[in-house]
Amino acid sequence: MSRQIPFPRPLPVNLRACLWFGLFLSWGWATTALAFDRPNLVFSPRTYVCARATGAITLDGRLDDPAWQAAPWTETFVDIEGPSKPDPALTTTVRMLYDDRYFYVAAWMEEPHVRATVTERDAVIYQDNDFEVFIDPDGDNHLYYELEINALGTEWDLLLNRPYRDGGPAINAWDIQGLRTAVAVDGTLNDSSDLDRGWSVEMAIPWEVLAQAAGRPTPPLPGDIWRVNFSRVQWTVTAEGQGYEKVLDEATGRPLPENNWVWSPQGLVAMHYPEMWGEVLFAGDQATSVEDTPEHLEISAAFTLMLLYYSQRDWMEDHGRFASSLGELRFPAEHLPEGWLMTLDTCGAGFVATLVSPHGTATVDQDGRLERKP
Repeated sequence: MSRQIPFPRPLPVNLRACLWFGLFLSWGWATTALAFDRPNLVFSPRTYVCARATGAITLDGRLDDPAWQAAPWTETFVDIEGPSKPDPALTTTVRMLYDDRYFYVAAWMEEPHVRATVTERDAVIYQDNDFEVFIDPDGDNHLYYELEINALGTEWDLLLNRPYRDGGPAINAWDIQGLRTAVAVDGTLNDSSDLDRGWSVEMAIPWEVLAQAAGRPTPPLPGDIWRVNFSRVQWTVTAEGQGYEKVLDEATGRPLPENNWVWSPQGLVAMHYPEMWGEVLFAGDQATSVEDTPEHLEISAAFTLMLLYYSQRDWMEDHGRFASSLGELRFPAEHLPEGWLMTLDTCGAGFVATLVSPHGTATVDQDGRLERKP
């Protein structure tokens, strides 16, 4: 079956060619059995222009400060796999702002049954319904941050030096010192006798802590783009007495799988593919669009290397080694736009692929580290 995927916005000719190249790779090989999970989605991350806060923000979870009123809401969340899945049953949306001290995030989650049970910091918060933030400052898929919170305000913050797919453990001992969060429930928490409207979250994440592994200026310079995504985990529950219990699968006796709703879709049920996260442009005092910035073009071009990375992971699964050349990998680099050049160097248990294009030079290695040089 053919898939016709329209581009959501006009793109320069050379970039459009690159993305159609990615579409060819992602879908054209769909008949081949693949050992490595890859996003089943055309690369088109959602974007957001994050402005400077125009006034003080009181962290109470209520989102009624005048500064928030000037910040647009993101698009409503979608299923983590993208448009191939039904839209979420409940609305989730986010606002962002920043100043010299903090990156501010505000989220609203429609929810008729606000429920939370986890009270221990750095516990596995997503066993409850939760809200999650993911931040990769320099977009290299390594050294990125995750923060989760439930309706009780219980937090879990962790640092990953690389994604789980690349052998990266979560560093739970890492804490966001000075993190400020607040939750407000529009209804009654853990009470099934009534219907709630939802719950909201405010976060102030200190630049001082994000700077520890950002690899770039913090606060961001005007025009910088950080890779960011947001996730909402939602379990199916039923009333039990005055509270709630997760609905169990009769065949397994385990809770039904959770729903994963996100801002920028991943193309598979996995948040730890940072290359698929959204693009947040820190605009300073200048109004602009993400698409008009050089870094956006760099990011879009560099993603072509991730297609090669996925293919090399498949090759390793099938052959016990990485392919030694683009020809052996049968990677159709000849379809790259004019003026683009891709090379592959393989040595022992590793490889480095390089892409040179009008948008700069980028590399990816066997651990999925994607580095860009303008």
